[in-house]
Amino acid sequence: MRKIDSSLVNSDLLRSFLAVAEIGNVTHAAAAIGRTQSAVSLQIQKLEGVFSVQLFERGSRGVLLTDEGQRLLPAARKALAEIDRVGALFSDPLAGRIRVGIPDDYNETILEKALARFAARYNDVEVFVRSGCTAGFPNAIKRGELDLAIFSAGPNDPEKTFFSEPTVWAAGAEMLLDRNVAVPLALFDRDCWWRDVATSALDQAGRSWRLAYQSENYTSVKAAISAGLAVGILARSAVEDSMQILGEPEGFPPLPPTSLSLLKGPNAAIRVVQEMEKALRSAIL
Repeated sequence: MRKIDSSLVNSDLLRSFLAVAEIGNVTHAAAAIGRTQSAVSLQIQKLEGVFSVQLFERGSRGVLLTDEGQRLLPAARKALAEIDRVGALFSDPLAGRIRVGIPDDYNETILEKALARFAARYNDVEVFVRSGCTAGFPNAIKRGELDLAIFSAGPNDPEKTFFSEPTVWAAGAEMLLDRNVAVPLALFDRDCWWRDVATSALDQAGRSWRLAYQSENYTSVKAAISAGLAVGILARSAVEDSMQILGEPEGFPPLPPTSLSLLKGPNAAIRVVQEMEKALRSAIL
């Protein structure tokens, strides 16, 4: 077995690897860690050169870990967590409690990973997470039930929006749609932007629709779309390989973009909220 020079493996290389592995997109990963795309690509190449393996392969919507990349992933997480703990030894400890709201109608997995990393780094901070429809988050912030929340909706105040991406019509990859037949829709069984924008867009375009699938659960609605039971709307980053995107050539009108806003309570511990905000921003951007 070839001997690896461990001195060539540094935290910068591992941090770039971990960002790309968790986000699945080199450009977004670079933005999350404050580097250029070319710098991150070069660091991945260096790491692959050290180990003489390929860590990623390109997929239709980004990059995927190879078997070798999957093998490195837990070790990289453990090494970086230890480095972060060492770096915090002589800094003022962060302590307290924070209550965070995250959407279930977005890429919840990325946000959960950010929260897990935060909890591992600041183990003296008690983290409470509320996941669900974000429609109630603004009032929860006002009532003091949440200290910080990500609000998922359509176009919002540009000054409050920290991330925005296209909203698209999605259907199962093999689903065939007849323009002369009412569109079978998958909708949320709750009051939210996602439900209203789909029906309003079709009504304004003069295209008939019918309710084909309804659920309070985002994962369930997404599964119905993927299976070809119905058409629904998703943030572009949530579209999977098992789906197709529908547009004006198929008779589906344009949709407003999906935006994320960060809401903060006035009575929360300022430093804890600031660090959590950094963690969540780095996960999304």
